[in-house]
Amino acid sequence: MIEKKKKLTSQEFDSLIEKLKNRFDKINYIQSKVSWQTIETILSKQDKKCRALFQMEKTGGEPNLIKMNNETNQYTFCDCSQESPLARRSCCYDQEALDKRKNNKPLFNAIEFAKEIGAQLLDESQYRFLQTLAPFDLKTSSWILTPDDIRKLGGALFCERRYQHVFTFHNGAESYYSSRGFRCIIEI
Repeated sequence: MIEKKKKLTSQEFDSLIEKLKNRFDKINYIQSKVSWQTIETILSKQDKKCRALFQMEKTGGEPNLIKMNNETNQYTFCDCSQESPLARRSCCYDQEALDKRKNNKPLFNAIEFAKEIGAQLLDESQYRFLQTLAPFDLKTSSWILTPDDIRKLGGALFCERRYQHVFTFHNGAESYYSSRGFRCIIEI
């Protein structure tokens, strides 16, 4: 699934930075006076986080900066592809759900794949915040972090946007659909 490497090559890093910069210049969700150069300087010191952003990009997430905390200098990047990232669809929720499936197992699960990327699934509040920036998942849906009490009973949560509203639904964690994937979020 995810290629395990210690560090991005300089060519991979430059390509990632160029894509992130172009996306930031085109769609600036934070509307802040922070310069791209400041963000790039911070990213250049974060090998592990850049590998995660690289994998988010590689799997179709189109990560972009969605939030910035001026007090802590923390930057939040999130998958901003219009639909749930294509290379991360058709998955069940977690490893336990994947293990329970007897027939027609998907190739992967959302929780472990996100860990391999080096990021995590959005929780419900993060997903709803993302939807305040632009309409996402108009044709797809995305697994979100599920509270333990729901997961212990076999369920898992997902969200989507329909009829100009964001909906949170539940399914058995072992279910999977070609239109359901997951979005990642990472703080730098």
